Amino acid sequence: MSDIIQLLPDAIANQIAAGEVVQRPASALKELMENAIDAGASQVQVLVKEAGKMLIQVIDNGKGMTMTDARMSFERHATSKIRSSADLFAIRTFGFRGEALASIAAVAQVEMKTREKGAELGTLIQIEGSEIKKQELVSCQEGTSISVKNLFFNVPARRNFLKSNPVEMKHLVDEFQRVALAYPEIGFNFIQNDMELYNLQPGKLSQRIVGLFGKNYQGQLVACKEETPHLNVRGYVGKPENSKKTRGEQFFFVNNRFIKSNYLHHAVANAYEGLMPSDMHPFYVLFLEIDPSHIDINVHPTKTEIKFDDERTVYAVIRSAVKQALGAHNVVPTLDFSLDVNFTENWKYDSGKRQEINLENTLVPDDLAKEKSYKSFQNPSFKKQSVSGWEKLFEGGTGLSEYSQKITREDEKDFLTFPSKANEELSRPSLDFGKLEESTGTTFQVELNYIIGQMSTGLLIIDQQAAHERILYERYSRQLSQASGASQQCLFPPHVQLAPGDFALVMDIKDELHSLGFVLVEFGKDTLLIQGVPADVQVTNEKALFEGLLEQYKHFKSELSLDKRENLARSLAKKSSIKRGIKLNTQEMETIVAQLFSCQNPNYGLSGNKTFVKLDIQKIQAFFNR
Repeated sequence: MSDIIQLLPDAIANQIAAGEVVQRPASALKELMENAIDAGASQVQVLVKEAGKMLIQVIDNGKGMTMTDARMSFERHATSKIRSSADLFAIRTFGFRGEALASIAAVAQVEMKTREKGAELGTLIQIEGSEIKKQELVSCQEGTSISVKNLFFNVPARRNFLKSNPVEMKHLVDEFQRVALAYPEIGFNFIQNDMELYNLQPGKLSQRIVGLFGKNYQGQLVACKEETPHLNVRGYVGKPENSKKTRGEQFFFVNNRFIKSNYLHHAVANAYEGLMPSDMHPFYVLFLEIDPSHIDINVHPTKTEIKFDDERTVYAVIRSAVKQALGAHNVVPTLDFSLDVNFTENWKYDSGKRQEINLENTLVPDDLAKEKSYKSFQNPSFKKQSVSGWEKLFEGGTGLSEYSQKITREDEKDFLTFPSKANEELSRPSLDFGKLEESTGTTFQVELNYIIGQMSTGLLIIDQQAAHERILYERYSRQLSQASGASQQCLFPPHVQLAPGDFALVMDIKDELHSLGFVLVEFGKDTLLIQGVPADVQVTNEKALFEGLLEQYKHFKSELSLDKRENLARSLAKKSSIKRGIKLNTQEMETIVAQLFSCQNPNYGLSGNKTFVKLDIQKIQAFFNR
């Protein structure tokens, strides 16, 4: 029997390695930006085309390379970062494995131009699929420029698995933000399809946060700092009232390296316990400084997961730092972004005495799976309040009634106005649930959450919010498919300042938004003017409606695999539906019942819960042993 085990050719081995290192365009961007940082660059420029599928180019003004180093950088396991196994436990750089460039060159067409500082000429290297096509001396700027073209050109199956341009662009922006946050002292530019998304000047961390996420964050940040003999924590956390339903704006950096850790995220969430609803997520950017010998970063291909020698202590320090920052929240002045922030005074309860951390009395879970009963929303101030009056839902109504109590959440101010000719919605025969009794007083609410209707065969119990969401979802789905949404003009059009990533997202769905009835006009860099909103939405704050819709859209985008129209229909239905705790009159309740049973799928709401329950007369009689 002949031998059958053979060494793979380098080109194939590199493609296999690339499967771990380069999963999508964002993976290549991450590696190239980290190389620029390791090269000591003070300015980094990123250019992408077609969401990185056609081009990813990173230009830096770092130290550059000699011709020999430039050629060696594309060899597997060739690195300048480590020399011995002991160096693995003292890593301060991003790269150390020597796999990134070799992996990228295996699945793309790569061109590198680099010139060492002080050298007269630089080096040009062109590689396609691990094969060197050209190597020569050229005239170029000091530093390094690497272009990655036609990613996965030689692996069609991998290219077919790439997502749409908006999805891949979102991943590119995420990676850019992580590196830019880690190094606020470095300037960054991000250009997509010849349009500048970011132009970040060197500055302080607070300025970098505002530059990346928008001016709305300027008054939302609380300084956070904790120093211990083995671990230092610094950064910013968001105020509880500015938390969002979507995750993605939570950043941990260990020795300036971005990491993901559900365990450490739980420490932050624990510090917010009782300050915000359990389904909301706070913003935070936290930097952990720790001796490299006490961590292991070589445990994951993307280096986004690390191991700590003592996770329990890290958990306790983070929780304490965030809790103290939030405790001082009421007395911390608004941050002055033109001056340096003095961390040392803002985070303390007592400026004369540093707060000690008692590990014995600090909740530190051994395993998050053991705490499935954890609830971070227990503050009674968030309980829904009853409302004795409500704006009429019908255009032909007698007028608008006033609120008798202030509703605590903005979402509960935005609800739909039903058309006066509600029966126009009933184009589909009603399901056979028996006729709803028309006598006065047979339709009423329980706990301002459920609609009770009397039928000839028993009782119908409807969840008013779930039912209204179903009604609106199907209506908006029709409008999107037919591009038939009407618009009402805003008397005083508000303008909305968005983060560059969110602005790009809105531009991607602007046609669908127009179909729903939104009229949006560009009003400067990353700014929109809202001139119109859907005609059947009664709102008191158009800006809050639009921002809430965008957040809901991003939430569904991250949680579910939905196309743009499906996502928008769900998002607007969720945002503009009647909320629990709203008082309805008889006409409003009967309209909801009628419209619900004209839906294609009236049985279930958007979350998969039932919209109604039928209680037969036989079941009612059985309760009384009849």
